[in-house]
Amino acid sequence: MSEFLKTLRAGPLLADGAIGSYLFERTGRLSEANHVYEALNVSSADAIREVHFAYLQAGARCLTTNTFGANRTQLDAMGEGGRAVALNRAGVCRARESIDAFREQTGSDQPYFVLGSIGPTRDDELSGSTVRGVYREQVEALVDAGVDALQAETFGSLAHIEILLELIREIPDAPPVVVQMAVRELSGGRWNLDPGAIVETVVAGGAQVVGANCCAPWEASAFVKAVADLDAVARGRVLLSAMPNAGGFHRIGHRYMTDVNPEFMGKLARTLGELGVRLIGGCCEVHPAHIGEMNNYLQGRQAGRRTIEVVAREALPPAGEKEKRGNGPFSKKILAGEFAVSVEMLPSRGTAPKVLAQKIEFVSELAESGLADALDVTDGSRGIPLVPPGDFINVVRDTLGWTKESGDRLELIPHFTTRDLNVMGLQSRLMGYHWQRIHNVILITGDPPKMSPTYPRSTAVFDVDSVGMVNFTHGCLNSGVDFGGQRLGRHKDPRTHFTIGTGFEPEALDMAREREKLENKIGGGADYVMTQPVFRPEPLAILEPYRESVPIVVGVMILTSLEHARRVGQVPGVTIPRSVLERLETFDSPADQASVGRDIAIEQIRWIKENDWSGLYLMSPSSHRPILDVLRAA
Repeated sequence: MSEFLKTLRAGPLLADGAIGSYLFERTGRLSEANHVYEALNVSSADAIREVHFAYLQAGARCLTTNTFGANRTQLDAMGEGGRAVALNRAGVCRARESIDAFREQTGSDQPYFVLGSIGPTRDDELSGSTVRGVYREQVEALVDAGVDALQAETFGSLAHIEILLELIREIPDAPPVVVQMAVRELSGGRWNLDPGAIVETVVAGGAQVVGANCCAPWEASAFVKAVADLDAVARGRVLLSAMPNAGGFHRIGHRYMTDVNPEFMGKLARTLGELGVRLIGGCCEVHPAHIGEMNNYLQGRQAGRRTIEVVAREALPPAGEKEKRGNGPFSKKILAGEFAVSVEMLPSRGTAPKVLAQKIEFVSELAESGLADALDVTDGSRGIPLVPPGDFINVVRDTLGWTKESGDRLELIPHFTTRDLNVMGLQSRLMGYHWQRIHNVILITGDPPKMSPTYPRSTAVFDVDSVGMVNFTHGCLNSGVDFGGQRLGRHKDPRTHFTIGTGFEPEALDMAREREKLENKIGGGADYVMTQPVFRPEPLAILEPYRESVPIVVGVMILTSLEHARRVGQVPGVTIPRSVLERLETFDSPADQASVGRDIAIEQIRWIKENDWSGLYLMSPSSHRPILDVLRAA
């Protein structure tokens, strides 16, 4: 098996995005006579190398050659038909040169792959013999130049794919083949090309990867779901790929625009990975910024895949309920089996005194109300830079006069992500929390960094994921040793006594993986589990078998508008039921929609209590103002 296929089978592999639309963005010229994009492989080699290099910097591991239109039928129309072989070979060379330069500059030892791009002929009605001759010339040039795989992309003719695959089979030691069709989802659940027929044709022709490209993101996802249960896909005889374009424009609010920005593509990449797609990239208008976000989200998904087993000869029995129940009212209730309430807050992003004052005023009101037991503070929620939760907690305490002697009116719980620090930094931060009287932490992997065009590139670390951190915190620090197994002190009891929380997605696409992670967290020492927001009871059924093993605190989010609900519904692992959207759609007024959102949250909280779940995790990211009203009413 080729290294390319071995790497694909090991997990999702990120390819690059568009070449044509990116060249247009960089040069301001369409592909035309005297500026044929494929001819730039020879005439402007630096320009092509720069395009490839930009995608490598963004995190791509597969480079597509600039040869999409480098077949004789397309090149003849531009006066370049006589150079078809030379332009294909040069396209492979430019990609290889970019990889070599990137390795030299970064010292990366990861495998990188060159995919030889083969696009459709100019006319789908050409005779079979003509098509065969055209593709033989291009395929042989790409194979001779040393591609790692051949990638047929944006095809609309299965007949041409059959011819292409037949001639590739005739080439000795031919590389693996990726076939991507330009699918379109029509009304009534119909397709321009039947997904089942595509897979059947590709498998019969001997290709190893099949997928969709140059379609809208939602069409790519629909294609993957449509073929997921086919025998050849389910048994792994053929792997899946998806390289959608940036999608079309539609009405958002009172504007006509697209919501397919880099962050959207990042979330899509994680979703595709959870659906089992192995080769993920982009097509038209998907550029390095999009690929960078896709890389971040895929990194977050793959972080710390192995479970960490902590073995230390000097470890003491981990701190238990006796030590933890003094951590605060939330810990005391959750460990005693009483219903506990935690309210989420986003710390400040900037320096505005008024914003900080409003947040702290709300914390004071929440504490005085007696309606909640804890305030949990997010850690770079949505991957944007916010004040670290530990620092925000200390500001709250200083402002409200909550001292060691007086105690905290609410248990202050920081979210603790593994995104930003290596293992050494993670241990150091937890030890700092220990000395700052922060003894309850919610351990999560965290969202990848979100980069705006003006923000310096920020790289996620992800040495471990939330499963690893639960193991480290329980099996090491709460057992009196550091992550390397050395005692934290020579005094009688060097243990920390963190109450350990973690997260769960009841509507994760890859539920088998999510359940495995949950079981590893419970086995690793988690004291409680907080769920992503759910908007109907059914998804919580997956957690029924675990209710006797660990307290489960159910997430509820207060929706403030129809548009807010639609945005939340795009978050991986969160589903907004059609019934909720219909209730919000009944009203045009934002105030009325906000009132409906509060009613829905109140109904959910009452249901959670009536069904004896362990607690409530209440979120209101748009504004903390509705929280007290909702808690009072519920």
